[in-house]
Amino acid sequence: MDITAEMVKELRERTGIGMMECKRALEEAGGDQEKAIEILRKKGYARAADKADRATREGRIGSYIHTNGKIGVVVEVNCETDFVAKNEEFQELVKNIAMHIAAAAPKYVAPADVPADVLEKEREIIREQFKDSKKPAEIVEKIVEGKLSKFYEETCLLEQPYIRDDKQKIKDLITQFISKFKENTKVGRFTRYQISK
Repeated sequence: MDITAEMVKELRERTGIGMMECKRALEEAGGDQEKAIEILRKKGYARAADKADRATREGRIGSYIHTNGKIGVVVEVNCETDFVAKNEEFQELVKNIAMHIAAAAPKYVAPADVPADVLEKEREIIREQFKDSKKPAEIVEKIVEGKLSKFYEETCLLEQPYIRDDKQKIKDLITQFISKFKENTKVGRFTRYQISK
């Protein structure tokens, strides 16, 4: 059975687990969503969404200076316990996120962090592009929302395709970590410095 992107997306929305793990589970389950969930559970993947409300009072500050010395990043990644914060895989995750920020230059952590005035300005720009298209207003609004998804992908860290594997987003990378270590993990904040030309 062919596993479609829609099937993978549905399983991902139901479980909060990364796209690749969902695809593999669906392949193993012959496309059956319930069996795929059972396979994921047996492999120890937890619903990341179930952990999202748990406090993240520990973590690490990571940094990355690009080899040319002209781009630098400081990032805060939080988790629940000091035990996980000291784990090599957690520290590797922090380092990889810092490197990604250096390369992809996001402006915000998540879509919720985009200021309302910036979002409204972006909506205005998109609407203006379709002003003379004679499309119904509700169609234009659907287009606006679709283009906002692309805007989030360009400006929000969690929505960006990971520089080392563009088939997964940064939020998927974090979800995989949550599934493995059974702890809520969040990017708190970051700062990216660049010497302008």
